[in-house]
Amino acid sequence: MTTTAPGSRDSRRRLAWAAIGATLLALAGCASTQSGDTGGSRDIVTESDEPEARRRARIRMELAVGYFEQGQTNVALDELKQVIASDPSFPDAYNLRGLIYMRLNDVRQAEESFRRAVALNPRDSNVQHNYGWLLCQQGRYPESQRAFDIAMSNGLYGGRAKTLMAQGLCQARAGNVADAERSLSRSYELDAGNPITGYNLAGLLYKRGDFVRAQFYTRRLNNSEFANAETLWLGIKVERRMNDQVAMNQLGEQLRKRFSQSREATAYERRAFDE
Repeated sequence: MTTTAPGSRDSRRRLAWAAIGATLLALAGCASTQSGDTGGSRDIVTESDEPEARRRARIRMELAVGYFEQGQTNVALDELKQVIASDPSFPDAYNLRGLIYMRLNDVRQAEESFRRAVALNPRDSNVQHNYGWLLCQQGRYPESQRAFDIAMSNGLYGGRAKTLMAQGLCQARAGNVADAERSLSRSYELDAGNPITGYNLAGLLYKRGDFVRAQFYTRRLNNSEFANAETLWLGIKVERRMNDQVAMNQLGEQLRKRFSQSREATAYERRAFDE
């Protein structure tokens, strides 16, 4: 990383990119802990319908979410214990507990939590998304795809872009490149502003030699606030394949100036385009 002032524009861009990456890898796409995408035909539950135990649990649940978002995982877990003690059938609590244990790299506890959440509400697309991402991290690709498919089968699900992105990344890891490209393309159609989707889609296109389309995605990404050493380096390699020396030099100059200590800048100086 380059050494720029914490409040500088480049620093903020890198922090924004890093936050998105960390969210995806640690929190499974920052899926909601709320089980609102059930897809059922029941009436909307209002405050007057909610049992007292569930109301108390939901209040503590909000506290747990707040602590989790602040990185206070132990405090969040303590709150969740009280949530579950008040209402053991509250699926949101197990979903959040699964996310916390994912952050703590406790795979066994995370899976147990997500399984419990799924058992309580199998139609919750957010839970299925989180569970699918956990399974993907373990290399259990067929199981993860089933979870993603269940999440996507809910017509009311509002997180389709993030699930398609996660699905595409998992398909790429599993070696299903064509399926990965299709999933990422669909995700990009729904959320063209997601830099992780754009970067990974461009990378797949570059690897299979579709440099024209890869150029479209890398140029759009490198002209955004989310440009970083990785995106600039990919853009340089794409422009080289497109024989656009001017664009290649411009990106290279950005890479040298903004990310001079990065491994990508080192590779650029060595002209190690094919490593």
